[in-house]
Amino acid sequence: MKFLITAGPTREPIDPVRFLSNRSSGKMGYALAAAAVEAGHTVVLVSGPVVLETPPGVKLHRVETAQQMFEVVKSICESTDAPDISIHAAAVADYRPKSAASQKIKKLEDSLELELERTQDVLGAMRTEFGFRGFLAGFAAETENVMANAQEKLRRKDCDLVIANDVGRNDSGFDSDENEVILCFPSGPVEPLPKQSKRTLAREIIRRIVALAEKKLR
Repeated sequence: MKFLITAGPTREPIDPVRFLSNRSSGKMGYALAAAAVEAGHTVVLVSGPVVLETPPGVKLHRVETAQQMFEVVKSICESTDAPDISIHAAAVADYRPKSAASQKIKKLEDSLELELERTQDVLGAMRTEFGFRGFLAGFAAETENVMANAQEKLRRKDCDLVIANDVGRNDSGFDSDENEVILCFPSGPVEPLPKQSKRTLAREIIRRIVALAEKKLR
């Protein structure tokens, strides 16, 4: 099968040397890409800025901003070689500065106000704007009400699966080599997967997704 996977953070510029971003390392998305290739699938990886080696056999598109990720994913979905499965592990910024300064902002005042605007929703556009009809999985990185927020994301973005994880913890999630997640399905049941290395977890997630996608795409 053909996979499209997103990974890593985005960076939204404030000025030429500063940006808004988050703590995503990209390790989960890269592990998913490696696991999919290991399982014999074709993988396109759209990655924000990370310090990770590209898994062998993966076609990589590097981006910086949420807008760039939106445009690259849109192009891939609308191509003649559109993916069968799309997994959105990237931590895409929800907001960006409304305007970025052309020169470095100097420390002249006691306070600085930034006006932010919403970024385009990559996962949310998959069904509605990009016309994606394959198997769609998203990640819900939460710090509270993990299950409720994940299930709302599942419904609102018309996903086939949402993978929820508590990123407020210090022993897994962002920056860690380990993760602990809960699989949320449209039919209602949830399934926790215990804390383990992201590489091992990725292999299990890919196995589950391929089985579900084969049923959906028959």
